[in-house]
Amino acid sequence: DTLSQPCRALEIFLKINSISYVPKKVNIARGEHFQQDYLKINPFKKVPAIDDNGFILIESVAIFRYLCRERTVPDHWYPKNSQLRALVDEYLEWQHNETRAHCALYFRITTLDPLITGVQPSPKKVDDFKQRMMEVCDKMNDIWLKDGKKYITGDNITIADLLATAELEQLSMTDYDPREGRSALASWMARVRQRTNPYYDEANVRINRLAEKIKSKNDTLEANVLSKL
Repeated sequence: DTLSQPCRALEIFLKINSISYVPKKVNIARGEHFQQDYLKINPFKKVPAIDDNGFILIESVAIFRYLCRERTVPDHWYPKNSQLRALVDEYLEWQHNETRAHCALYFRITTLDPLITGVQPSPKKVDDFKQRMMEVCDKMNDIWLKDGKKYITGDNITIADLLATAELEQLSMTDYDPREGRSALASWMARVRQRTNPYYDEANVRINRLAEKIKSKNDTLEANVLSKL
């Protein structure tokens, strides 16, 4: 489901590397990740998951690492050089409680939960989560992308860049643009998009469409909008 950030990142990776796969859509807006058939694949009720000839893997970072080892992909995605690989891993370990956590939570609190429940969060709650999310965006701009770095780990794109941009693109469905006032982050996101297109834009079609619907409806969207995309 391309409403999921890691699903979008994985789709881009598979397509740009011409990795053959059969997509199996799990519509999270309809709760299909809670159905018994899917729970047999992933008892944690999350996407993505892969089934590689009977070998099932259910965590996105583990899936990326596995595919980089098991499929023929350019080395820059997840370098064999120990130090270069460690730089990728450094971001992947950091992102769980930073980019992944705070961008996703801000989207959920401000956009997803109100769409599903019809209940708006308190201004204080929104402000608290917005502050955490903005701090993460600042860290991306000022630390991970400092000194004119082209990508998170240096001059070459890696799986870290795919996962990171997916989290930040999720904010398009909220009232916040992480690019504003952050020139390094804005340039990097544009660079990743250019480097991976047309697959980047293809992966983001659904969230861009939903973002437009959210903006045009001015808080009058009903929960079933998600299931119709």
